[in-house]
Amino acid sequence: MPAIPLRDGVEHLLEESNQRLAVPERLLNLDELDVLYDERNQSLWSFMRPKDRPSFTPTLLADFEQWQGLIKQSFGPDRVPLRYLVLGSRAPGVFCFGGDLALFHGLIRERNREGLAAYGYRCVEILNRNMHALDLPLLTIGLVQGQALGGGFEALLSFDFIIAERGSTFGLPEVTFGLFPGMGAHAILSRKLGAAMADRIILSNETYTAEDMYDLGIVHQIAPAGEGVAAVREFMAKSDRRHAGLVNARRAMRAATPIAMSEYYEIVDLWADAALQLREQDLKLMQRLAGAQARQAQLAKAS
Repeated sequence: MPAIPLRDGVEHLLEESNQRLAVPERLLNLDELDVLYDERNQSLWSFMRPKDRPSFTPTLLADFEQWQGLIKQSFGPDRVPLRYLVLGSRAPGVFCFGGDLALFHGLIRERNREGLAAYGYRCVEILNRNMHALDLPLLTIGLVQGQALGGGFEALLSFDFIIAERGSTFGLPEVTFGLFPGMGAHAILSRKLGAAMADRIILSNETYTAEDMYDLGIVHQIAPAGEGVAAVREFMAKSDRRHAGLVNARRAMRAATPIAMSEYYEIVDLWADAALQLREQDLKLMQRLAGAQARQAQLAKAS
């Protein structure tokens, strides 16, 4: 079970998660994900708990793959009931910084295109499964309580609903060091906002507030700072009677704007090719940014 205290009054979920013997023990003991089942509203709360910097490291990706597989095996009709799947983060002030820049830097130095592409394929496969709610009749909710950058922002785009606390920020900084977001942003944003607006967000290197994202229709609800968990609970309560309608409305939207895996893979391939063309100054900037993210994470943990 998680060894760190739970915030925002969700401690009671630990006791209730133990009451459901059908919930796989492994699901409750992942390396970098805290997972808690609330049987009262049939929700599964998951919080990223990175041991190092809050990025999609290979360890965290492996946890997400197990998380998705175990949920699909154990929840749904005639199994453990599940209506809501929530993902947040325990990293102070950060949802996720996105891709593992330190890993990218090493793979690029080694000229390891296969390793870069394999990382990207894993990311878009996880994202696509989440986009389809694991083929279960549930609603997915992304809870943002801080910075959602790069791949962290891309990951959020795969959720049915995004609830963000005031003060949260969003951005795609890859263009800073000569790259572009290669794991979902182009495919999803162009369908949600149109190609011109998607291009502006991807190439501008601007930081967007929760209010900015709400105005664009990306964020669905803004909560006061520190009240994100309460806002998610309130959302569940208000959505309960229309749950089936919301689930099928999301399915209809996916049918109207489908994204083939071949599109994701092609974009990852373009991203891997571009990564191998980065200049020395770009690689140094990437390395500095990775170091800054690690230092920020350590300072936040120490405070």
